[in-house]
Amino acid sequence: MNNTSPQSTASTVFIHSLIFLFPFLLLITRFGVGLCSFAFLLAAIVYRRQGWPVLMRHLTEIRGVLIAFGALLLMAMVGAAVSSDGRLRDLEKPLRMLAAGTVMLTVLACRPSRKALWWGLIGGAAVGAAFIAYQRWGIGLDRPGGLINSITFGDIMLCMGLMCLAGTLDFAGRSALWPGLGALAGLAGSVATGTRGGWLAIAFSALLLGRYGHVLRGRWRKVLALLALALLVSTYFIPQTGARERIDEGFSDVHQYFNGGPTYTSVGIRFELWRSALKLIGRHPLLGARPAAVKAEMEELVNTHQVHPYVLQFEHFHNDILQALVFGGVLGLIIWGATLAAPFMFFLHQVERGGGGRNAPALAGMLLVLSYFSFGLTEVIFWSVRSCMFYAMMLFLLAGLCLNAKEETR
Repeated sequence: MNNTSPQSTASTVFIHSLIFLFPFLLLITRFGVGLCSFAFLLAAIVYRRQGWPVLMRHLTEIRGVLIAFGALLLMAMVGAAVSSDGRLRDLEKPLRMLAAGTVMLTVLACRPSRKALWWGLIGGAAVGAAFIAYQRWGIGLDRPGGLINSITFGDIMLCMGLMCLAGTLDFAGRSALWPGLGALAGLAGSVATGTRGGWLAIAFSALLLGRYGHVLRGRWRKVLALLALALLVSTYFIPQTGARERIDEGFSDVHQYFNGGPTYTSVGIRFELWRSALKLIGRHPLLGARPAAVKAEMEELVNTHQVHPYVLQFEHFHNDILQALVFGGVLGLIIWGATLAAPFMFFLHQVERGGGGRNAPALAGMLLVLSYFSFGLTEVIFWSVRSCMFYAMMLFLLAGLCLNAKEETR
């Protein structure tokens, strides 16, 4: 895992610092993602001669991922061009997500140690947990969300914690305690936000870890896994966490919605938005509709008393699949789905056929993709630029680390 590229000491310090700062600054600053993405772009330009030949050697492996993000951008460009209400800002997220490929190019050129990423995730989970704990129990916010909203903060915290579990594979013996603590911090930070939907990611990730992770190999990893499980279960019985209240509230919301009670609840609102989305999808199943048309049709549904008026208060449908279908139809769903499926298959291939040094970053990549899919079942996790950039930049960073490990075995 040592840096074997012929870079100067200053360059080595720079790239390792940049990789560390990306997850470390993500949740505690407003500028972290933008600063790091710009720095990676500049680094990719500077080191293009070293990175490009390596990328070309592995282009067949990574081509599907690049095509998926390229198709996402192309769809946004076509939509903006043919629509009278097309907005250039609609291109920002897909453009920046494709440009995140420069992170991979930089990693391929500089061949940094994977430990820089793991320590960044450990540190990011720790400071994020401390930040959200201060907001929750220090100043008394009921649903703290750091510098963003509570759902996105809690989801990203959980995702970082799960990736720390994958990182234990790169730590020998008792040193695995450090990424284990990062995993616990990520889970604790997620619990502190009061987010419930993200817990689906824990169930899916447990199945994945059981099948591919080998994370429980060794005494310390078993202890850490048991501690994580104990922490998760204990939150239901500790009133200060609010977990029991939120879970009981969820069951109550479902009962009220289907039995004629008040529907303006956290779960009820989602059900009503999903019902509205299904009505709109039936009108434009293949290519979806533009935002202005969606807004007008939502108002029509309200005026004809088919859905509750409060659905007009929300910017999205709280489900990534339905969001893709409403605005992009079946074609949009396929393209959005490819940005999850193509990376997952890439990382799966690395684990099943690569092994060795590729296991940790590849497992982290699968956990990243699976987490985002899980989050999107009850939330539009790709709504904010910060969340989109974390996904794309982390994905390409982990892909670069996997390809570097393959280079080392040549």
